[in-house]
Amino acid sequence: MGKAIELTDSNFEQYVNSDKPVLVDFWAEWCGPCKMIGPLVEELAGDFEGKAIIAKLNVDENPTMTAKFGVRNIPTLLVFKKGQIVDKQIGAVPKSVLSQKIEAQLA
Repeated sequence: MGKAIELTDSNFEQYVNSDKPVLVDFWAEWCGPCKMIGPLVEELAGDFEGKAIIAKLNVDENPTMTAKFGVRNIPTLLVFKKGQIVDKQIGAVPKSVLSQKIEAQLA
């Protein structure tokens, strides 16, 4: 079963520069909506295992990447392809919405 990868300021670039789509969940321990979306992100890691990279970045522990991408509200979910942001979702949404964003980048 796939599991979301824990990203940090130091390993971020190596993952988002993948040829596969990369979904990054910017979150924090104290964020209520982040706790709602966290389990969905883990499910997506299983759903897209081998097809896409599903990852999480704790904004409190990794301020450099949080600032680089201008993340001010959490949860913020960014979809990357070859290191470029190709889609964005701010706030908690149903799993189906996130699945569609990843599916769109698989074509």
